[in-house]
Amino acid sequence: MEPIEPKILKIEDNEDFRALFTPELLKLRNLFAKRDYELRIAGGAVRDLLMNIRPADVDFASTATPTQMKTMFEEENIRMLHKRGEEHGTITCRIDEKENFEITTLRVDIVCDGRRAQVEYTTNWQLDANRRDLTINSLFLDLHGNVVDYFDGIRDIETRRIAFVGDARQRIQEDYLRILRYFRFFGRIANSSEHEPDTIQAIIENRDGMAGISAERIWTELKKIVVGRMADEVMKAMIERCGLQKYLGLPEECNLDRFHQVYSRHPKTVEPMTMIACLCEEEEQIAEFHRITKLSNDERLLGEFILHERNSAIENLGNDDWWIDRIVDLEVRPGHENHQNRLRQRLIQLARSILADEQRIQMIEAFEAPKFPVTGRDLMGAGVRKGPHVRNILYYLYEIWKKSRFTMTMDALLEHAQDPDIPDISKKERKRSPPRGKK
Repeated sequence: MEPIEPKILKIEDNEDFRALFTPELLKLRNLFAKRDYELRIAGGAVRDLLMNIRPADVDFASTATPTQMKTMFEEENIRMLHKRGEEHGTITCRIDEKENFEITTLRVDIVCDGRRAQVEYTTNWQLDANRRDLTINSLFLDLHGNVVDYFDGIRDIETRRIAFVGDARQRIQEDYLRILRYFRFFGRIANSSEHEPDTIQAIIENRDGMAGISAERIWTELKKIVVGRMADEVMKAMIERCGLQKYLGLPEECNLDRFHQVYSRHPKTVEPMTMIACLCEEEEQIAEFHRITKLSNDERLLGEFILHERNSAIENLGNDDWWIDRIVDLEVRPGHENHQNRLRQRLIQLARSILADEQRIQMIEAFEAPKFPVTGRDLMGAGVRKGPHVRNILYYLYEIWKKSRFTMTMDALLEHAQDPDIPDISKKERKRSPPRGKK
């Protein structure tokens, strides 16, 4: 490609930039300079600094190859951490046993299949910038405070414009996940809900390529989008303008109105799966979403719980007894003893998903569930012989205790332990017990 004269912006007086300069970073800079290897901060950290955000993570790029870096660190007795990134040109070192640094060799893509690329190393900063997705992520910052910009990323940060580097269609075809990254960064940075028509058209033309993206990569991006800044506007564009729902495992008809209402009411306290559940109407749609995205057990169970309970929760929004019964059923019913905290959180997410007010949320959070006063040991002490029926009797007594509004004592309940014709509810209860998955 034709050489481009980069724009340079000096930010050496930026407080967040200066705060990065630990003794360990200075030592790293001197090591590379001593061997005439260039070393710069790359990508997201530069973007954040220009937005007056102190970066949480700082990635480095260098003209040194992995082999050259390993030789240098070995000669300087600097420990290297063997992480998976080495096969992609990234070396991680630990300076003075205090700070880790990830340094990646400049690369250029040789062959791309829409999911991964074959690369070769280069010393050309422009070529490395050209292989990045968005202009705002294609910036470099040398360790003297000079931002190096080949593709107008500085201007786009100032105007809050989200644009692909070079030709949008080519960038997308190199890695179709960039469609989701575009929307994630749009929500994070843009100052209006308007998208450039050609960018949207490029996404529509290439959306079928998303079918080949791994489930894990899709969900990693999507879970940030659905609870991120401007989530409702971003999801509306993704679904109504670009028709991406089938590639994300979402139903053809997504409930964007409910999504908008819940996001507007609880933008910082909803979990990603709560927002996914807002888009769905049937429990089976959570199963389909799971098939595409390979949710964790906990995520799947939250989505299923919200869909299963939503209609009843709406009908009983103002009914304290219903919510108290749900808390007690979830946390106190025999078999649920080890799941209390996570199950309470599911109930809170359910309440948020139906636009419960803060008073209702606080009641759910603060309610102290009563303790069921009978254990299996108590039953056997009362003359009940050992066996599977012990748990069945516990379920039976629990229902009696619940009908008393949790007032019956252990002695009063044990009087019912020998009742004739105790129904066999153990199979039903096993279905109601929380699965043994991730808590």
